[in-house]
Amino acid sequence: MTVDDCYQLGYVVKPHGLKGEAQIFLDVDSPEEYEKLESVFVLQGQQLVPFFIESIAVRGSKAIVAFEEVESVEDAKALKGCELYLPLNNLPELGADDFYYHELVGFSLRSNSGEPIGEIMNVLEAGAQELLAVKHSSGKEILIPLTDQLIDTLNKEDKELVMEIPDGLLDVYLNEDS
Repeated sequence: MTVDDCYQLGYVVKPHGLKGEAQIFLDVDSPEEYEKLESVFVLQGQQLVPFFIESIAVRGSKAIVAFEEVESVEDAKALKGCELYLPLNNLPELGADDFYYHELVGFSLRSNSGEPIGEIMNVLEAGAQELLAVKHSSGKEILIPLTDQLIDTLNKEDKELVMEIPDGLLDVYLNEDS
Protein backbone atom coordinates (compact mmCIF):
# COMPACT_ATOMS: atom_id res chain seq x y z
CA MET A 1 0.00 0.00 0.00
CA THR A 2 1.36 3.42 -0.97
CA VAL A 3 0.23 6.95 -0.19
CA ASP A 4 -1.04 7.20 -3.79
CA ASP A 5 -3.47 4.34 -3.04
CA CYS A 6 -4.87 6.20 -0.03
CA TYR A 7 -6.48 9.40 1.13
CA GLN A 8 -5.42 11.35 4.18
CA LEU A 9 -7.85 10.89 7.05
CA GLY A 10 -6.09 13.31 9.38
CA TYR A 11 -3.13 13.33 11.74
CA VAL A 12 -2.11 12.65 15.32
CA VAL A 13 -2.33 15.87 17.33
CA LYS A 14 -0.85 14.79 20.67
CA PRO A 15 -0.89 12.10 23.35
CA HIS A 16 -4.00 11.90 25.52
CA GLY A 17 -3.70 10.67 29.07
CA LEU A 18 -1.04 8.35 30.41
CA LYS A 19 -2.07 5.01 28.87
CA GLY A 20 -0.95 5.60 25.29
CA GLU A 21 -4.10 7.09 23.83
CA ALA A 22 -3.77 9.82 21.23
CA GLN A 23 -5.85 12.75 20.11
CA ILE A 24 -6.28 12.79 16.34
CA PHE A 25 -7.66 15.41 13.98
CA LEU A 26 -10.09 14.04 11.39
CA ASP A 27 -9.74 16.13 8.23
CA VAL A 28 -12.98 14.86 6.68
CA ASP A 29 -16.46 16.24 6.02
CA SER A 30 -18.29 13.78 8.30
CA PRO A 31 -16.06 12.65 11.20
CA GLU A 32 -18.92 10.67 12.77
CA GLU A 33 -18.69 8.20 9.86
CA TYR A 34 -15.37 7.01 11.35
CA GLU A 35 -16.71 6.01 14.80
CA LYS A 36 -16.35 2.30 14.01
CA LEU A 37 -12.89 2.54 12.46
CA GLU A 38 -10.88 -0.64 12.99
CA SER A 39 -7.49 0.37 11.60
CA VAL A 40 -5.55 3.12 9.86
CA PHE A 41 -2.24 3.51 8.10
CA VAL A 42 0.23 5.78 9.86
CA LEU A 43 2.88 7.47 7.71
CA GLN A 44 6.22 6.89 9.42
CA GLY A 45 9.07 8.23 7.34
CA GLN A 46 8.11 7.16 3.82
CA GLN A 47 6.29 3.98 4.92
CA LEU A 48 2.63 3.40 5.65
CA VAL A 49 2.40 1.24 8.76
CA PRO A 50 -0.92 -0.38 9.73
CA PHE A 51 -2.19 0.41 13.23
CA PHE A 52 -5.18 -1.42 14.69
CA ILE A 53 -7.62 0.52 16.83
CA GLU A 54 -8.80 -0.77 20.21
CA SER A 55 -11.20 2.13 20.77
CA ILE A 56 -12.14 5.45 19.23
CA ALA A 57 -14.30 8.28 20.59
CA VAL A 58 -15.15 10.90 17.97
CA ARG A 59 -15.88 14.42 19.26
CA GLY A 60 -16.48 16.81 16.40
CA SER A 61 -13.43 16.88 14.13
CA LYS A 62 -11.21 15.32 16.80
CA ALA A 63 -11.13 11.84 18.29
CA ILE A 64 -9.43 10.04 21.13
CA VAL A 65 -7.92 6.77 19.87
CA ALA A 66 -6.35 3.81 21.62
CA PHE A 67 -4.09 1.98 19.19
CA GLU A 68 -3.09 -1.62 19.82
CA GLU A 69 0.49 -1.90 21.06
CA VAL A 70 0.68 1.82 21.93
CA GLU A 71 0.68 1.47 25.68
CA SER A 72 2.47 4.49 27.13
CA VAL A 73 2.53 8.24 26.78
CA GLU A 74 6.03 7.90 25.26
CA ASP A 75 4.68 5.55 22.57
CA ALA A 76 1.90 8.06 21.81
CA LYS A 77 4.35 10.99 21.73
CA ALA A 78 6.29 9.17 19.00
CA LEU A 79 3.18 9.38 16.79
CA LYS A 80 2.62 13.13 17.27
CA GLY A 81 2.30 14.84 13.90
CA CYS A 82 2.09 11.56 11.93
CA GLU A 83 -0.41 11.58 9.09
CA LEU A 84 -3.21 8.98 9.06
CA TYR A 85 -4.41 7.34 5.84
CA LEU A 86 -7.13 4.99 4.62
CA PRO A 87 -7.32 3.14 1.28
CA LEU A 88 -9.14 5.00 -1.52
CA ASN A 89 -11.58 2.09 -1.85
CA ASN A 90 -12.98 3.09 1.58
CA LEU A 91 -14.45 6.23 0.02
CA PRO A 92 -18.12 6.00 -0.94
CA GLU A 93 -18.99 6.14 -4.64
CA LEU A 94 -20.08 9.57 -5.82
CA GLY A 95 -22.52 10.63 -8.50
CA ALA A 96 -21.37 11.61 -11.97
CA ASP A 97 -21.29 15.33 -11.14
CA ASP A 98 -19.59 14.92 -7.76
CA PHE A 99 -15.88 14.45 -7.14
CA TYR A 100 -13.22 14.09 -4.51
CA TYR A 101 -10.48 16.70 -4.65
CA HIS A 102 -7.74 14.12 -5.23
CA GLU A 103 -9.54 13.02 -8.41
CA LEU A 104 -8.96 16.43 -10.05
CA VAL A 105 -5.16 16.11 -10.04
CA GLY A 106 -4.06 15.54 -13.63
CA PHE A 107 -7.27 16.94 -15.15
CA SER A 108 -6.97 19.61 -17.82
CA LEU A 109 -8.65 22.90 -17.00
CA ARG A 110 -10.43 24.92 -19.66
CA SER A 111 -12.35 28.18 -19.35
CA ASN A 112 -16.01 28.19 -20.31
CA SER A 113 -15.02 30.37 -23.29
CA GLY A 114 -12.96 27.43 -24.60
CA GLU A 115 -9.49 28.68 -23.67
CA PRO A 116 -7.17 25.93 -22.37
CA ILE A 117 -5.75 27.01 -19.00
CA GLY A 118 -3.48 24.14 -17.99
CA GLU A 119 -3.15 20.97 -15.92
CA ILE A 120 -4.45 20.74 -12.37
CA MET A 121 -1.48 19.88 -10.16
CA ASN A 122 -3.12 20.03 -6.72
CA VAL A 123 -6.16 21.14 -4.76
CA LEU A 124 -5.24 23.36 -1.84
CA GLU A 125 -7.48 23.97 1.13
CA ALA A 126 -6.82 27.51 2.33
CA GLY A 127 -9.14 28.05 5.25
CA ALA A 128 -12.66 28.48 3.97
CA GLN A 129 -11.52 28.58 0.32
CA GLU A 130 -10.34 25.72 -1.87
CA LEU A 131 -7.92 26.58 -4.66
CA LEU A 132 -6.83 24.73 -7.78
CA ALA A 133 -3.07 24.87 -8.35
CA VAL A 134 -2.78 24.81 -12.14
CA LYS A 135 0.34 24.61 -14.29
CA HIS A 136 -0.34 27.02 -17.14
CA SER A 137 1.10 26.33 -20.60
CA SER A 138 3.52 29.23 -19.95
CA GLY A 139 4.97 27.16 -17.09
CA LYS A 140 3.64 29.48 -14.40
CA GLU A 141 1.53 28.21 -11.50
CA ILE A 142 -1.91 29.76 -11.27
CA LEU A 143 -4.26 29.52 -8.30
CA ILE A 144 -7.96 29.45 -9.16
CA PRO A 145 -10.78 29.44 -6.61
CA LEU A 146 -12.75 26.19 -6.65
CA THR A 147 -16.43 26.83 -6.00
CA ASP A 148 -19.58 25.15 -7.27
CA GLN A 149 -20.67 28.46 -8.81
CA LEU A 150 -17.60 28.60 -11.09
CA ILE A 151 -17.77 24.97 -12.32
CA ASP A 152 -19.49 24.53 -15.68
CA THR A 153 -18.81 20.88 -16.49
CA LEU A 154 -16.74 18.04 -15.16
CA ASN A 155 -15.91 15.22 -17.54
CA LYS A 156 -14.31 12.39 -15.57
CA GLU A 157 -13.89 10.21 -18.65
CA ASP A 158 -11.92 12.87 -20.58
CA LYS A 159 -10.31 14.19 -17.37
CA GLU A 160 -11.41 17.74 -18.09
CA LEU A 161 -12.83 20.48 -15.90
CA VAL A 162 -14.51 23.49 -17.51
CA MET A 163 -14.87 26.55 -15.29
CA GLU A 164 -15.77 30.20 -15.41
CA ILE A 165 -12.48 31.96 -14.71
CA PRO A 166 -12.99 35.25 -12.82
CA ASP A 167 -12.29 38.30 -15.00
CA GLY A 168 -8.71 39.50 -14.72
CA LEU A 169 -7.49 36.54 -12.66
CA LEU A 170 -5.23 35.11 -15.37
CA ASP A 171 -3.81 38.58 -16.06
CA VAL A 172 -2.58 38.79 -12.46
CA TYR A 173 -0.43 35.71 -13.05
CA LEU A 174 0.51 36.08 -16.70
CA ASN A 175 1.19 39.79 -17.20
CA GLU A 176 4.78 40.69 -16.37
CA ASP A 177 3.73 44.25 -15.50
CA SER A 178 1.32 43.15 -12.76
